[in-house]
Amino acid sequence: MDLIEAQLRLGRARGLTARSVQALLGSFGEQRPHDLLALCERSSLARAALLRVDRARIDADRRWLQRQAITLLDIASPDYPPQLLLIGDPPRLLYCSGRIDALRRTQLAMVGSRRPTMPGALTAREFAGELSLAGLTITSGLALGIDAASHEGALTAGGLTIAVLGSGLDDIYPAEHRALAARIASSGAVISEFPPGTAPRHCHFPRRNRIISGLSRALLVIEAALGSGSLTSARSALTQGRQVFAVPGSIRNPLAHGCHELIRGGAKLIERPAQILEELHFIAPKQMLMTFQQGARERVPSRAKLDKEYEILLDAVGFEAASLDMLVDRTGLPSQSVASMLLILELEGAVGRQADGQYVCL
Repeated sequence: MDLIEAQLRLGRARGLTARSVQALLGSFGEQRPHDLLALCERSSLARAALLRVDRARIDADRRWLQRQAITLLDIASPDYPPQLLLIGDPPRLLYCSGRIDALRRTQLAMVGSRRPTMPGALTAREFAGELSLAGLTITSGLALGIDAASHEGALTAGGLTIAVLGSGLDDIYPAEHRALAARIASSGAVISEFPPGTAPRHCHFPRRNRIISGLSRALLVIEAALGSGSLTSARSALTQGRQVFAVPGSIRNPLAHGCHELIRGGAKLIERPAQILEELHFIAPKQMLMTFQQGARERVPSRAKLDKEYEILLDAVGFEAASLDMLVDRTGLPSQSVASMLLILELEGAVGRQADGQYVCL
């Protein structure tokens, strides 16, 4: 049995948790084995647990590993992310597609609604882009909505991002994010604690979430309804001793209520990416900081060139979704004029049209 076989067996072994492996390693004191294979050679308990795994399954796993260029990181590996060792239930094995060194970088977890508003998704993209420019690695779960927007924001800015899955790496979920996962792996990393052939199940996602927060210095929530999985992630982060940040929203937006609950419970209210850097005492490299600050200035909206009617219309749209009929009533302008003005504002990126046909300021 070589090291890779031992790791693959660990990924499927029953009754051999990360903590039990650590306890076995610690039992040798100063003569502690230097890796998992050395542990198997010296511990009959560990070796017996690993050898109970079916050989045919391990052979199939090895072939998959070689085809997909997957790296394995077990709990005894010197490359295992040190921040994960500090949580109560660390994964015993990580399957990694991409750069394992990305896992040791300073990370910010970003989570939120799977069905965000357009401003919510835009906020996630902008925050992820600017914070990755400042040097933070953005970690999320590849889900629809805020997760995907966060990954995209970091990628667009040329920063690093990490996706943690609730399935095996051979079963990207959701399927429409396969291309996004490939882009993430090309510069950052896509990881899972689940062996190949593991389908995405509801019970897997709380386990995935503890890794997302466990890898990170802090967790940022952008749009979350009461009772959502994002609040579970926030509670997991607090249990792990991580800071929790939340972006507030309109009291009329149900997706803001979860964030408001977090803020009432002690989460830091965040309005700008720079506030996160300050809270984390994160000092960006000088060149990165200059780029970050320039990017922030470029995103400040300006109405200097807008005609008065366009200003009236933008004020009427506000930051809560409004239909065309509502905007006609609010402005007193002809519906045809409002429709054409909205199209121009949409093309300029000042407003966005949601899937339900309503408009919001961006």
